[in-house]
Amino acid sequence: MFYKIFQIKFRLNLFALAAILAVLVISGCGVEAAKNPVTTTTKPENPAAILNAPISPALKTAIKIEANSPADTVRAFYQKLREKNVRDALFLTNLRPAIEGLTETEYRDLQVDFDALAGQIPADVAINGEIVVRDAATVTAKLPDNDTGEVKLQEIKLRRENGVWVILTLDKEAEKFVKKEGKNYFFSLKIKTHQEEAKAMLERIYKAQLIYSAQNGGLYGDMATLLQSGFLPEDITTSESTGYKYGISLSFDKKSYSAAAEPAIYGKTGKLSYLFNVDANRKSAIKSTDNKGKPVKK
Repeated sequence: MFYKIFQIKFRLNLFALAAILAVLVISGCGVEAAKNPVTTTTKPENPAAILNAPISPALKTAIKIEANSPADTVRAFYQKLREKNVRDALFLTNLRPAIEGLTETEYRDLQVDFDALAGQIPADVAINGEIVVRDAATVTAKLPDNDTGEVKLQEIKLRRENGVWVILTLDKEAEKFVKKEGKNYFFSLKIKTHQEEAKAMLERIYKAQLIYSAQNGGLYGDMATLLQSGFLPEDITTSESTGYKYGISLSFDKKSYSAAAEPAIYGKTGKLSYLFNVDANRKSAIKSTDNKGKPVKK
């Protein structure tokens, strides 16, 4: 579960992180901030200050937690997440290079997704074990399984760096990528996630049209009709959660259609534009291109 939170599904209608991750979107305050840019850098508190924060009563322990220990780091991590202080929480992990260089404006651009992540944290986190071998540690805690929701005993890995314990949310390969990308990591992940979800949404439109046409003499429906019929989700009408703008164009006889998807904010919520065509013979084809946010030509 621990790795799944951050690796793929960052945006969370997870992760949608979901994903992790999950997806990612620009918040209203982020748009406003862009009008009045702030250039100062977001600087999380130092690890000692984060660890010395008051302990939440929601955190239960079956062991004595020593100050600045691996278990103390895990405790602080979950507490900061639940408080929606994702910046400080990630500062305790090997995602730190992706968070420490963000400006206030950039951080606000990710705020909606970070808040969604915090909303997935269980009300109770029970820490009940800690094993330390030199500069490596494993903390066990009872957490809901990411797939089943069943509370299970799970392991959280940490390593000691410069006298401070760091939670390993990423494997070695992903960690190298984070160090390379730095503060661009979350934005790269956000774009990738939105683009994958855009393709998935076009596939959903295709399936919706198949069902609708089977019920309506081979004719296809427009966006409003498919929404009213319950074949498409409401968030297709707004880019706030999807990062993309969607549209459906019908032929005059409604026997063929095309569906398009363009990034709401090019370079922030996505880069690729998509066009999905279905002709009168029900042959389908999809095009995708970096068109600077503009629609793909037929």
